[in-house]
Amino acid sequence: MTSGPADATDPELTTPAARRGRCFGDGDPLYAAYHDDEWGRAVHGEHELFERMSLEAFQSGLAWITILRKRPAFREAFAGFDPRVVAGFGNDDVARLLADERIVRNRAKVAATIANARALLTLWESGRTLDELFWSFAPTGTRARPVTWENVPSRTDGSTALARALKAAGFRFVGPTTAYAAMQACGLVDDHLAGCPVVTR
Repeated sequence: MTSGPADATDPELTTPAARRGRCFGDGDPLYAAYHDDEWGRAVHGEHELFERMSLEAFQSGLAWITILRKRPAFREAFAGFDPRVVAGFGNDDVARLLADERIVRNRAKVAATIANARALLTLWESGRTLDELFWSFAPTGTRARPVTWENVPSRTDGSTALARALKAAGFRFVGPTTAYAAMQACGLVDDHLAGCPVVTR
């Protein structure tokens, strides 16, 4: 599932009027703003990419709009997704997060987010950054936008390679599908449909 078009099957977001405008999001102001201002636009920075990757992991198995609506609560619960703070979370923090009804209370995903913050600190200690690791898997050249959602892959060779590299660096909950969703959301690829009016570059 991807952070946007996977929800294109939601009847509220796929009315004929919606399809004539944005490629997704016309049925919800929050989702429309995400479509216009975030999805498919380049994201750089350690905190920013850590947040996006964390939220993509929490989204696994859910509709992205669910995560988007909970994002302010996630940011509060996870200290603004500051990797240094999250890396220090202990058992009390895990208990606090699992009791927080405003976020997705999934023990495996909570544990993975904390583990990924620690993996990011280790990456920094080795002289590397998440930004350079992540963006090293951006496809080269340009390609035409997909015509329909059926033309949008759920994973690619590039996302498989990115997932493998992240796992080798100690990151968890970053399979090829989640990695591709992050690539879409963070602008490594532009999967807005061909008829979509948004300009990302």
